[in-house]
Amino acid sequence: MNEPLNRDGWLDALRETIPEITPTLALTTQAQGGLLIDVREDAERASGMPANALGLSRGFLELRIEQAEPDRDRAIALICGSGQRSLLAAESLRRMGYRRVSSVAGGFGRWKSEGLPISRSGLDADASERYARQLRLAQVGEAGQAKLQNAKVVLLGAGGLGSPAALYLAAAGVGQLTLIDDDVVERSNLHRQIIHADARVGMKKTESARMALQALNPRVRIVTHEERLQADNVERLLAGHDVLIDGADNFAARYLLTAASLRVKLPMVYGAVERFSGQVSVFDPRRDNSPCYRCLFPEPLSVADAPNCSEAGVLGVLPGMIGLLQATEALKLILGIGDSLVGRLLCFDALDMRFSELQLARDPRCPGCGADATFGGYENIARQCAAVGG
Repeated sequence: MNEPLNRDGWLDALRETIPEITPTLALTTQAQGGLLIDVREDAERASGMPANALGLSRGFLELRIEQAEPDRDRAIALICGSGQRSLLAAESLRRMGYRRVSSVAGGFGRWKSEGLPISRSGLDADASERYARQLRLAQVGEAGQAKLQNAKVVLLGAGGLGSPAALYLAAAGVGQLTLIDDDVVERSNLHRQIIHADARVGMKKTESARMALQALNPRVRIVTHEERLQADNVERLLAGHDVLIDGADNFAARYLLTAASLRVKLPMVYGAVERFSGQVSVFDPRRDNSPCYRCLFPEPLSVADAPNCSEAGVLGVLPGMIGLLQATEALKLILGIGDSLVGRLLCFDALDMRFSELQLARDPRCPGCGADATFGGYENIARQCAAVGG
């Protein structure tokens, strides 16, 4: 009958079957396309971790490794504090069918002593706690949270679409939100513009939104512009940002946004609602195959053909649905994950509770982004929209 193993005996037994490699060899493996996983806990990694390593706590490794790395033939090196937990983690991955697994001898302590590259997330205790559930996602982690922290998102409109989008972007830890809106809070807004409150009726929407967002997450920087988007300010207001959330309710504003986003290479997350239906897409001028808003609407429609919410009405929850989808697309763009809605128009029908999707190809004759498109200035765009009452 076999004698039961104590901890040291168990680790010695594992060393007979799990390859142990030096930190230098782990770095080489990483450079050659392998994956380095730091299995220490979030709090341990907060002060630093091997550069470009994936943080995946030991307690969640088996639950999340298939999302992080489905390829069971990829070389995977595991590192912990001293080289013991990584052995146990390597054994678990072996049992799951991962064939090229190794443990870094000496762990992160030896990695540091050998002067190998370290990345510091800059996450303090508050951030580690605040974003804990998000940090556990293999597609986010500390590196992704740092991307969010450094990102700047501009939102046109602090209304029905801007409200849910801004709240969830702030909650996710986007470093700066810029709000553009020259309107004031009205009681008729409150059934759908959930960032505002009855006590703030009559207040500037940007200030009301700022108060709500800072109360939710004081770490986020809120920049406000109490201006109406116009030909003479559109490019100035959008410049320097990473993503644009389109919460406009008229063609004039969207045409100006489209022209500026094309010129400053700013991805635009489009959303629109009317009565019981809404639609979302992403127009990303950084991608050669991406359509723009004018591929969808080459010429502005009249107010009669495309009424806004104040004229046509809207179910209060509908902008919440569309705004959340816009926030989701913005986060994906910042993190560089998933498949964005570039080239796709996602449509939602609240009455039938049904989503449908339309392919949206780039139009070679598009007056906005086509091969023969010419930019005649923002003033010309504004006049074009005004001529049809856009």
